[in-house]
Amino acid sequence: MKRKMKRMVLKMLIVTFVFGSVFATTCIVNNSKTVTVQAATYGQKQAKAKAKSYLRFMAFSKKGLYKQLRYEGFSKKESKYGVKHCGANWNKQAVKKAKSYLKTMNFSKKGLYEQLRYEGFTKNQAKYGVKKAYR
Repeated sequence: MKRKMKRMVLKMLIVTFVFGSVFATTCIVNNSKTVTVQAATYGQKQAKAKAKSYLRFMAFSKKGLYKQLRYEGFSKKESKYGVKHCGANWNKQAVKKAKSYLKTMNFSKKGLYEQLRYEGFTKNQAKYGVKKAYR
């Protein structure tokens, strides 16, 4: 078993380049596969921080948060990065949004589901939000 594990260990060469404030890391695995990972730009870091800030006091769908970041002036790339790396659990966001709606308005299950879909939640996220919030 130890021999198999030793064979599975990949030899890796990591080379880091500096491009202004952006760092790119290139990994060459077993002399055949090259993967380049680029560190976040300053704008991407700002979008991520803004996304986290929004999620602390409001519920958003992934789509809704992306639109909000775009509205704030972040580029498409920065907004995508912010949404992807903000650490949100989109099911929990759907529940939070559903509960906030039910505190202020009356909804049927179907109406609440449709509202969550309108807000940009996926079908599964909207179903989950209704199921957990509608009690």
